[in-house]
Amino acid sequence: MASEKPKLEALEEEYAKINKLPRLTKAVEHVDKIIELLSAAREQVASAPESHTAITITKLQNPVKSAFEAVNDGLKGAAAANKKMGKALDKSFPLKPLPTDHDAMADHVSLINRAIAMHLLREGQFKVASTFIDEVQSTTKRENPEYLDERMDDGNYDEAASTTSSEAYDLSSLHSQELQESFAGMYYILQELKARNLMPAITWARKNSVELEARGSNLEFELSRLQFVWLFKGPSVNGLPDDENNGQRGALQYARSNFGRFQARHLNEINQLACSMAFAPNITESPYRQLFAIDTAFSDVASSFTREFCSLLGLSAESPLYLAATAGALALPQLMKYTQKTLAKGTEWTTSNEMAFETPLPESMLYHSIFVCPVSKEQTTDANPPMMIPCGHVLAKETLQKLCKGARFKCPYCPSEGILKDARQIIL
Repeated sequence: MASEKPKLEALEEEYAKINKLPRLTKAVEHVDKIIELLSAAREQVASAPESHTAITITKLQNPVKSAFEAVNDGLKGAAAANKKMGKALDKSFPLKPLPTDHDAMADHVSLINRAIAMHLLREGQFKVASTFIDEVQSTTKRENPEYLDERMDDGNYDEAASTTSSEAYDLSSLHSQELQESFAGMYYILQELKARNLMPAITWARKNSVELEARGSNLEFELSRLQFVWLFKGPSVNGLPDDENNGQRGALQYARSNFGRFQARHLNEINQLACSMAFAPNITESPYRQLFAIDTAFSDVASSFTREFCSLLGLSAESPLYLAATAGALALPQLMKYTQKTLAKGTEWTTSNEMAFETPLPESMLYHSIFVCPVSKEQTTDANPPMMIPCGHVLAKETLQKLCKGARFKCPYCPSEGILKDARQIIL
């Protein structure tokens, strides 16, 4: 890693030099000027007598010629900057041949196509996704006209699953208008959150409160709490109308109207917000100042909203294609280094579908879908899922039921006691 630092520093210095060279924006400005000159000349020719046409065109020649020369100079400057940047990148990071002996995804093209289509939909690129799906479908039908039908007619479901499922092979399900409308709604709410308007997100969370409650999600309360804080800040900060629905009075009124439904699970947080009203004149110096720090609050609730929205659709919070490409890019340098060394020694890794070394990935990309109950020492299943109890410890559902005496139980790892209905299932 230390050897990469001088390369990056040299690249930054080169970029600083290149950044001073002409850009395409100048060429675009000159093109706009040419269009203005031609449009003005056309209007003059249309409105003036025919005898004045030659004069208008003659006057136009020099300005247009100089503008075109300026465009060419701008394009040459931009091309030179692009060429210099390319050379700097090649010098700092010379191209190395990628290992191509084994392509683990060669038999899973349909899954790759599905991941690309879903990524485009998740990014809101609906027209691009539709065109991509149409192209894939037409290519598939042209190259394998009876592939899917034959396999399904023969009952080769296991074989289909080993290389591609019928759903992955057929992308028509992603053409669903309902799915596109769902993602369009998600992006509308995210845009509103970016503009610091919480109401669309609160309305969505309230509409889906039953499903969110079943998942143990706190999204609705998080949004409502942030709305309270946002109103409390007043019109000088939130830019909302200066009336009885804004400021401290508006925040108190909002709390009275909306916080009652959250008392069972969030009474402590509600009490803290209520007590903070006593420190309103100097909230930044109060014990509750952290509750009113909103530097990252809107981006945090946007991430929570995206995660819960995708979960209700049966999707992961992050695009699988993005995660796979990012993890692959992080692992590629080590993979190339390992491949070069094994080739030099005349050895190779023969274990299929398994890496020869641990790949360092950020914590956000570390997943573990297996949980073993620390009491029963058994792996949890869908019928016996992991349950989080109020103290924060996690046990298998069957273990928790065995610990119960009536409706109450005592945690086997700390002095805390709880009620069975307060335990929340963890979705792995």
